[in-house]
Amino acid sequence: MEILVAYDVATDNAEGKRRLRRVAEVCLAFGQRVQKSVFECILSEADLEILKHRLSREIEGGKDSIRIYRLMEPREKYLSLIGKQPKFDLHDPLLV
Repeated sequence: MEILVAYDVATDNAEGKRRLRRVAEVCLAFGQRVQKSVFECILSEADLEILKHRLSREIEGGKDSIRIYRLMEPREKYLSLIGKQPKFDLHDPLLV
């Protein structure tokens, strides 16, 4: 399934900045950054649960929020993109 993760982490102190960095690192392990605090991911149900668990461990519930949206498929039919393109498309083969 394709999902979109968006987060808002309070960065009014050093601990908040560390939480922000850790949330971004978790998201990078599962998908591609498409905006500063927005990631697109292609995940199985099991991977989605792992992602949710890891993210919930990184935030402070009273200050931070994370939203996870399931995208309509096929994504290309429902996505309009204006401006800068992502570095790579998650659907394209990855050459190592």
